[in-house]
Amino acid sequence: MLTTYRYRQLHGELLEQLVTRNADPNRDIEESVRQIIAEVRGRGDDALRAYAARFDGVTLTSLVLDAEAIATSAASIGRTQQRALEIAFANIHRFHSVQLKKERTVETMPGVTCWREPRPIEKVGLYIPGGSAVLPSTLLMLGIPARIAGCKEIVVCSPPQADGKINGYLAYCLQLLKIDRVYLAGGAQAVAAMAYGTASIPKVDKIFGPGNQYVTMAKNLVQGMSHVSIDMPAGPSEVLVVADSSSNPGYVAADLLAQAEHGPDSQAILVSTDQTLVEQVQDALQDQLQQLPRADIAKKALANSYALICDDMEEAMTFSNHYAPEHLIIEVDDWQPLIRKITNAGSVFLGHLTPESAGDYASGTNHTLPTSGYARSYSGVSVDSFVKKITFQRIDAAGLENIGPTVEVLAELEGLQAHKNAVSVRLRNP
Repeated sequence: MLTTYRYRQLHGELLEQLVTRNADPNRDIEESVRQIIAEVRGRGDDALRAYAARFDGVTLTSLVLDAEAIATSAASIGRTQQRALEIAFANIHRFHSVQLKKERTVETMPGVTCWREPRPIEKVGLYIPGGSAVLPSTLLMLGIPARIAGCKEIVVCSPPQADGKINGYLAYCLQLLKIDRVYLAGGAQAVAAMAYGTASIPKVDKIFGPGNQYVTMAKNLVQGMSHVSIDMPAGPSEVLVVADSSSNPGYVAADLLAQAEHGPDSQAILVSTDQTLVEQVQDALQDQLQQLPRADIAKKALANSYALICDDMEEAMTFSNHYAPEHLIIEVDDWQPLIRKITNAGSVFLGHLTPESAGDYASGTNHTLPTSGYARSYSGVSVDSFVKKITFQRIDAAGLENIGPTVEVLAELEGLQAHKNAVSVRLRNP
C-alpha cells in the first residue's frame, strides 16, 4: 500500500525526490497553461465557453449567474446542510475577526512619527474548485476574510455543473457572504479571466484559491505576466502525519485517506517511530478503502505516497520541516514538546482527537494553505492576505532638526545631492 523507507537510509538525492511533489520536469503543464492563458486573453468569453464545453461538458449561453439563480439553487438544499454551513461560517468568522488589528504609532525620535494603516485590496478574485468535488467550504474560507478586510469587489469563479448552474451548497454560501453573482469558469482559464478580464468577468487585483497543478501553474504565470498578485501556490492537497506507539492506527489511516481522496495527485505521508504501527496502519488503510466511494482516487494518491520510519521524534520533526507539509498532524500522546520544533507547516493539528477534516470545514482556521514545500516561505490565507499595509510618517520642526543632519550625511555619502537638498532647504527655511 504505502512504500516504506527508513530515514537513516535516505541519501541526499533520494531524500530530495521524496520531498519534491507536483513537479513539471518536461514543462508540459506550463506549455498547456500558457496556451490557455493566451486563448483567454485573445478570445475572452468565447474561449471560456469553448473550455466549458471541452472540460466541463456544458454548453453555456451565459457565464454569469445572478442573485435570482443563486437563490433558486440555494433553496434546493436541506435545513441540516444549511445549519452546518452556518456553524462553519460562524466559527471561521470568529477566528478571522480578531486578525484585523490597529497598530500603534511609533515616535522613532522626538518629532518623527511613523505608523501603518491597513487598506483592503479593492478587487479580489476567488477561485472555488469544482472538478471531482465541489468545495463550498473553500468559498467560506476565502469569502469571510475578504468581507472582514472590507474588499469592495469580490469576484467568484467556479466551474459549471452538468446543468450549467452551481451546486446548491455553494449557492447558500454565496448568500451567507452576501455575494450576488458567480461566474461559471473553472481551471486555468478562470485564473486567466480574472487576471486579464473579459466581457463578462472583471479583472481583479489579487487571485485566491486552491486547485490542481494547472490552476497553480496559471496563478504563478499570471503573477509574472500581469499586474495581478496571488495568495500563494496552493496546489494538490497533502498531509504529513507524525505517529508513534501511542497512536491509533485506525485514526492515522483515516487521516491519510481523508487527504488521499482529494485527488490522484494528492499526497499522504506517514512518519513514525514505530514500525509495528506502520504495519497496522497499512492494514487499516486496506479495510477503510473498501468503504470509500472515492476509493479509486484514494488508491492513486496512496501510490504516490509513502511511510517513513524514524529512530526518534527528532528525526521525525527534521524530516517534517524539510518536507514542509500543507497539513501536519502530530498524532501522539506527548505532542506539547514537539510544537517548538515545528518550523515549516501550513496548519498543524495536535493530539489524537484533532482530525485535519475539522480544519478543512468548521474549526475556524483557514484551509487555503501553501503546498509543494511552499510552507517554508508562505503562510495560509488570513485577513492579512486581503489587505495592504501602508506606512505613514510626519515630521515636525523639532523632528526635522533632530533627523535632518543624519539624512544629509547619508544622502551625501551615497552621492545623491538632490536628496540632501530636500532636507537642507527645509533646515534653512523652516
